[in-house]
Amino acid sequence: MFDYTLIHWTTFLTAALLLNISPGPDMAFILGQTARKGRPGGFAAMFGIWTGTFLHVVMAAVGLSVILATSAIAFSIVKWAGAAYLVWLGIKALFSHDGRFAANGRAKELSMRAIYWQGMMVSALNPKVAIFFLAFLPQFVVVGAGPVSAQLFLHGSLIIAVAAFIEPPLVFTGSRLAAALKNNRRVGLWMDRSLGALFIALGIRLAISE
Repeated sequence: MFDYTLIHWTTFLTAALLLNISPGPDMAFILGQTARKGRPGGFAAMFGIWTGTFLHVVMAAVGLSVILATSAIAFSIVKWAGAAYLVWLGIKALFSHDGRFAANGRAKELSMRAIYWQGMMVSALNPKVAIFFLAFLPQFVVVGAGPVSAQLFLHGSLIIAVAAFIEPPLVFTGSRLAAALKNNRRVGLWMDRSLGALFIALGIRLAISE
């Protein structure tokens, strides 16, 4: 079971690496929250994104992603929900009057929890991720290497594992910048505005995508 060649693993891991370093809503959310909330915010966003991505992996493994691929109505519903959520996050950041990268005490704990759930929703409500997994993962299914669903689940999970080697260093690097600018309210407001504009742009791009 799961008997693959070296060429298979080299091809897959290269593709997974390129996938994870490509810019998109997921990476933008992680870096944006790292800049605003420092290391805790970055890791909360990262784990949220991974959770949402894992949901897509499970859906692809059990075949539910086929619904999004074959039903225009289902795809449109998820697409518009995801676009609306990104725009809503953008508007919240755009009109924020706080400008502080970190909070204290119980407020900070709740903030990290909220960032985690936001990250999960950003990834889970992106139908393009589901379609991508449905198109990408089957290319690495090998006849006789094991049940198809198990192979899909394995390769999808490994994409998240590859992200675990790429995204944490970005969070650590970004958190240093956040720490240096933590008490600068003007810069904090600028970061909020920039992050808000970015999320709105990503939401609009998702809305107009086919």
